[in-house]
Amino acid sequence: MTRLARNLQTPHDPAAVCEAELNGQRLILDPLGALVLPVHGLLCVSDLHLEKGAAYARRGQMLPPWDTLATLRLLEAVIARHDPRIVVSLGDNFHDRRGADLMPMEFRTYLESLMRGREWIWISGNHDPDGVGALSGTQADSLHFAGLTFRHEPGAACEVGEVAGHLHPAATLVRRSRGVRRPCFALDARRLIMPSFGVMTGGLDLDHRAFNGLFEKNRLTAHLLSQGRIHSFAYAALRG
Repeated sequence: MTRLARNLQTPHDPAAVCEAELNGQRLILDPLGALVLPVHGLLCVSDLHLEKGAAYARRGQMLPPWDTLATLRLLEAVIARHDPRIVVSLGDNFHDRRGADLMPMEFRTYLESLMRGREWIWISGNHDPDGVGALSGTQADSLHFAGLTFRHEPGAACEVGEVAGHLHPAATLVRRSRGVRRPCFALDARRLIMPSFGVMTGGLDLDHRAFNGLFEKNRLTAHLLSQGRIHSFAYAALRG
C-alpha cells in the first residue's frame, strides 16, 4: 500500500514524466510505472499480478487481500492521466491460472470499466499462460506494433525494439556508502524492460544474473521510479 499512497497522494507534475526513444519511437515513461507511445495513443503496463494475495491464501499463506484493488486504482490513475486508445498489459496479468476466474465480481466490474472504449491487449505471461478467462479484450503471445515488439519475457536474441517485462527490474543508487533501491525502467539502444506495475511484487536488481547478456551495459540507463518522479542514471553511475 505504500507505493499506492505515495503515488496517488503526490500531485502529478507533467514535467515528472521522462522521455526516451526506442527504435525511432518516442516514449514517455510515467512515474507510476507505465510506458506511453504518445503518437499512437498506446499505454503499456507489465506484471499486474492481480489476485496475488488470493493466490497465496489458497495455498494457506494469508496475505492482506488488498493488492488487486490497489493495483486497479493505480491503473485507473495512469489511464486517466494519458487517456490511451490502446492498452497493452504485458503478461503475468494474474498471479496464477485461477486468478481471472476467481476474481471477485466487484474487481471484475472495476477492471471492465477501465477497459471500456479502448482496445485492450492481454499478453500471456508465465504465471497466466491460459489467458484472462472471460474478461474483455484480445489475448496474444506477443504484439508487433509501430516498430516495437511487446512480449512478456525478454528474448535471448534481442531484436531491436523489444519491450518486455517478467524480470521486475530495480536499481540501487549508492552515494556515500548508502544505497537507495527503486523499481525502474531498464533501457538501452535495443530493448526496454518494464518495471512491475503490481503493488505486491518484488524486483530484481540490474546486477542480478538474470539480466546477464540482456543489455549493452555501456548504453544502459535505469529510470528509477521515486515519489511521483523519474530519476535517470547511466548504469555505470549507479555505484557512485
